[in-house]
Amino acid sequence: MLNPRPSIAFGVRSRDPRTPGLWPGSAAGVAVAPAFIVTPDVTLETIELRFPSRIAAVNEAAAAVAEFMNRLGIGEDVAFGVDMAVREAVTNAVVHGNKLDDAKEVGIELSNTQDVFQIIVHDQGSGFNPNEVPDPTRDENILKTSGRGIFFMRNFMDEVDWSADPKGGTRVRMIKKL
Repeated sequence: MLNPRPSIAFGVRSRDPRTPGLWPGSAAGVAVAPAFIVTPDVTLETIELRFPSRIAAVNEAAAAVAEFMNRLGIGEDVAFGVDMAVREAVTNAVVHGNKLDDAKEVGIELSNTQDVFQIIVHDQGSGFNPNEVPDPTRDENILKTSGRGIFFMRNFMDEVDWSADPKGGTRVRMIKKL
């Protein structure tokens, strides 16, 4: 289910007509030129999504993220890696975090600035330490059928970090620089 929550992208200061030559926030007698306030780290758009903890949520989440990336004009080469990372993060949240409990939800927050696309996936599970997950590239783990999700996320995204939510669950934050 989509729950769009757009945020303000740009602000414009206008001159106060009651005080000729002065702009809001300027000291008396000091003229400040009008300007567009454009900051590269200003969030342009944020969307929050919620999915029940079921395997079908993986494809639903990936489709929603693909639509968001398409609106941003993200190319196919970048979109492929982001798609893989999102699928892994949501799968981990559904299977390992929420243990396929339909009463629990997986939350996803998508946001972007001019330079960065951020994805946060949140589960309602008991949490985990990503550093305790075995390295899938080690000889003893090569043939294992699971354990590559974190590896994929770290390799397809520019930044990945995990945090415990004080209210419960784990949040994985993934950044892709645009």
